[in-house]
Amino acid sequence: MEVHRELDTRGLNCPLPILKAKKALSEMASGELLRVVATDPGSTRDFQAFCRQTGHELLDQTHLDEEYIHVLKRR
Repeated sequence: MEVHRELDTRGLNCPLPILKAKKALSEMASGELLRVVATDPGSTRDFQAFCRQTGHELLDQTHLDEEYIHVLKRR
């Protein structure tokens, strides 16, 4: 999976990871992939809801140690 942009939101709590992802996605072209690395456990459900509401596609969510990794496809 070729990721076009990566966003580090480690140490930030809701709603900051979502807000930063929203800004990053607005600067990307349709179809490009954004990888977001977070440490907030709530980010898993937050990104699921964000994608449902905005139409961006949530391609993958992974939990490794203390990090939650989300891959979104820009609509």
